[in-house]
Amino acid sequence: ARCQCKTVPKERKNCGYPGISAVECKKAGCCFNASVPGVPWCFAPKPKKVKKVCPNDPYTRINCGFPGITAKECEKRGCCFRARPAGVPWCFYRRVVEE
Repeated sequence: ARCQCKTVPKERKNCGYPGISAVECKKAGCCFNASVPGVPWCFAPKPKKVKKVCPNDPYTRINCGFPGITAKECEKRGCCFRARPAGVPWCFYRRVVEE
């Protein structure tokens, strides 16, 4: 993603070799910007920002508890709790999504 390449030039971590082309750099999964002399032009992207959310679709829930688990016990495990609908886990794992 473009925002992963917005790095302060002095904080760039080299991701290529001297003379690497923009095409080769991007093929390697790195960022390329030759506008600032004296810093790496081919550099590592910033890590993606992620967050954990409770999935909306009750039929994609992955069980995180046991029959009869309380909301408090479930949340202590770091999981989501929704006591509906019937027939799906009420205590379930969060899903990681990109911000």
